Amino acid sequence: MKQWAAVVAAMLASFASAMAQKAELENKVPTPADLQAITARGRMMEEYDVASWHATDVVQDMKPEAGSFRYYIAKKIEGKWEVVFGKLNDARDKFLIVYRATQGTQPNFFTAKRLNPPEETTEFYFAAAKALDAALKDLGAVNRPYNDYAIPSENGQLYVYLLPAQTKDGVYPLGGDVRYTYSADGNTMLAKRPMHKTILEFTINKTTVAGTHTHVLSLSPEDSDVFYVLTRKPSIPEYVGTPDKKIWVINTDGTIVLAK
Repeated sequence: MKQWAAVVAAMLASFASAMAQKAELENKVPTPADLQAITARGRMMEEYDVASWHATDVVQDMKPEAGSFRYYIAKKIEGKWEVVFGKLNDARDKFLIVYRATQGTQPNFFTAKRLNPPEETTEFYFAAAKALDAALKDLGAVNRPYNDYAIPSENGQLYVYLLPAQTKDGVYPLGGDVRYTYSADGNTMLAKRPMHKTILEFTINKTTVAGTHTHVLSLSPEDSDVFYVLTRKPSIPEYVGTPDKKIWVINTDGTIVLAK
């Protein structure tokens, strides 16, 4: 209990500096439904990440030609993940699927196939590629690798997430991340939501009981906070302080509750 008390005390001490920062806040206290939606999106990002990781390993074993694809895009179909590797054609009116990897009976088992000639599509993967392309251009030049995720939104639009990639084992980046909302066809940016500001890197070890950070951009945890908790090892909760002096706990299963 003393460990948890120390965590909470540290969070409260950091609120003064967080409150002093000038930032536009989404002045909306999250409802239970909002928190459930954040959890669901964070879980979907984590699944997308795992699927992309294992699918990429399988495709790389096939020794693809350099430049044969630009994007890998994952989609959950009837409970299983499919990850395609391809690029927009020269006319930018189709997406060319060069490799397709499909999930087997286990989450980390994928089989891949090269499509020769490439399969043309104007559906989800085409829209996602256009949205990814636009979002990356909006993000601009960065000095570190980023991961990208294209996920259908709850109301049929398209979310694009851009998150700094982990580059060292045991060191987890948090911040500098953005969620874009695009129209279902990927042509129009409808919203841009910076989720955190500065990128912080946290080292997790066997003695770490919980992580902590403060928000200055919103009154609720973000989708990427849930993703962060679900992907780091060892698995520990995260305490998130918000400018209204609340402390949220993201549990190791991604659920979000107020700290007591």
